[in-house]
Amino acid sequence: MAMVDVTGKAEIYREATATGSIKLKVETVGLVKAGKIAKGDPLYTAKIAGVLAAKRTSDLIPLCHPLPLTNVEVNVKVSDECKVTATATVKTRAQTGVEMEALTAVSMALLTVWDMTKQYEKDANGQYPSTAIENIHVIKKYKQA
Repeated sequence: MAMVDVTGKAEIYREATATGSIKLKVETVGLVKAGKIAKGDPLYTAKIAGVLAAKRTSDLIPLCHPLPLTNVEVNVKVSDECKVTATATVKTRAQTGVEMEALTAVSMALLTVWDMTKQYEKDANGQYPSTAIENIHVIKKYKQA
């Protein structure tokens, strides 16, 4: 097992954007919008978590190259009555791309939303029937010499 050898590749500008969402109960999203989540603002906290996660991607994914990130932008918003969407754009000048960093940022942002809202998601049986983290994927990849 080994990391991919990028020794012979040139350092170039690279950018990747990923997105995903978490489906929550309408009532929970209402609490998020009203600023009534007991742990604080999940959207703001998720943005910070996403940035931190992007910076630590190579610590989390065993064969991922550590990269000198030049910018990480994470946006987290209520996208409809029962969904919160996270989008992350990561930039670097490096020998390999930043897709994993963008995907990791989105994943951690959504997990943070889940952590901060899960107490509102339980049904009468203590289950979470409506909650789902969904469709995390790269939507843009760009490189320029």
